[in-house]
Amino acid sequence: MKRQSGVLMHVSSLWGEYSEGALGREAFEWIDFLAECGFSVWQVLPFCLPDEYNSPYKSFGAFSLNPNFIDLPSLYMEGLITKAELEEAKQKTPYACEFSRLEKERFVLLSRAASRVKDRAPIDAFIKAHPETAAFCRYMAIREAEGGKPWNEWKAQDFDEDTLFAWEFTQYTFFRQWQSVRSYANEKGISIVGDVPIYVAYDSADVWIHRELFQLDGKGSMKAVAGCPPDYFSKDGQLWGNPLYDWKRMKADGYAWWCARMEFMMELFDGVRIDHFRGLESYYSIPAGDRTARNGKWKKGPGMSLIRALSPVCEGKLMIAEDLGDITPAVERLVRSSGYPGMRVLQFGFLGEENSPHLPHNYDLNCVAYTGTHDNNTLLGYVWEQTDEERARLMQYCGYEGDWDDCYDAVLRTMFASHARLLILPVQDLLLFGRDTRLNTPGSADGNWSYRITREQLNRLSAEKFKDWNRLYGR
Repeated sequence: MKRQSGVLMHVSSLWGEYSEGALGREAFEWIDFLAECGFSVWQVLPFCLPDEYNSPYKSFGAFSLNPNFIDLPSLYMEGLITKAELEEAKQKTPYACEFSRLEKERFVLLSRAASRVKDRAPIDAFIKAHPETAAFCRYMAIREAEGGKPWNEWKAQDFDEDTLFAWEFTQYTFFRQWQSVRSYANEKGISIVGDVPIYVAYDSADVWIHRELFQLDGKGSMKAVAGCPPDYFSKDGQLWGNPLYDWKRMKADGYAWWCARMEFMMELFDGVRIDHFRGLESYYSIPAGDRTARNGKWKKGPGMSLIRALSPVCEGKLMIAEDLGDITPAVERLVRSSGYPGMRVLQFGFLGEENSPHLPHNYDLNCVAYTGTHDNNTLLGYVWEQTDEERARLMQYCGYEGDWDDCYDAVLRTMFASHARLLILPVQDLLLFGRDTRLNTPGSADGNWSYRITREQLNRLSAEKFKDWNRLYGR
């Protein structure tokens, strides 16, 4: 991993005219901006279909691709949607994703586009080459026929052929459009880093097809669920509710499902961040039916046996271990043994610990440094909400002696100057936006994931400033 820098922004946050960021002209303009600034990495969040709370970390399929990211003007140019349909799809506001509207209208429009496809051969070839994605499409078609019920409540497995093909069309179209975006990024010297949620949803094609790989009882009900204990983000811990893997059973076939999952990720990205990496050393098991995560217990995970199984698939790729939260010496050893760079987050460096590993002077070369992640407040929101004493310590650390509400460049330059080989800044921290642009608040189900930027906001940024910093600090 060479010394470099990048920006964290999900596709959903891109500007545009159709209710959510997409894989069209705006994505190419964003890549041009990154290159102009001297950034060489674009980090995104998971591409899978999000859940009912719009979280991409809990999906109907680990091998799925979010249809809402499909670029509609491209479909119009291909003659698959009409000009009137394109106009009807235009958003009401540019500042937030219009999730309610998307839920009601977007797949209906994409289904119409699918019905107008004349040559289905490329789609059929893609589906045949991606059996897990094919299973996801079938799952969604049956789920619709069953009135939106989860697989454990299905009475039959009938489905409408047109609905099935519509899902297949969306997956192929997303993949094709994304390959154009990724190729352009690579040509511009930009690597794209994806994100792999460690768990899948119970109501998913993954559990439906591979029930034997999860901790379920004879009736298919979950014995225990995933989460994490009380921490900085939540006093009751986080009750994610995902089914837990049967790691012993997975090991028996060489972690075939995980290898297939990572192969799919490497078709999409130049590297990935493995979410909740500490769960591979030990995972937090909460009794099914509990209302909080307080009564969970740590149980041993697969550790290096999984890392070794993934090595042939991930060789030569940037693999980031999200080693945040309740980190033990055993987790630290696993991160070191894997060779994956861990994560360091500036906001965690000023929580009271005198010599925190999240303070920039403690960053080692093999780490990825962040001002904050998608789960943190923005840098501006973070500084505003600190006490006077905490702010004074941050400013002293960064060598800044002016008014505290103008200290942000000093903070960012401190991060650029750190030892960490890779620095990632959330786009909100480039723009210096406040907590109202925060992407996600862990433990809160509502009001998340909807943040978008506008082209006008991006135009106000000085690309030359970031280019100078990248040059000055060897990034």
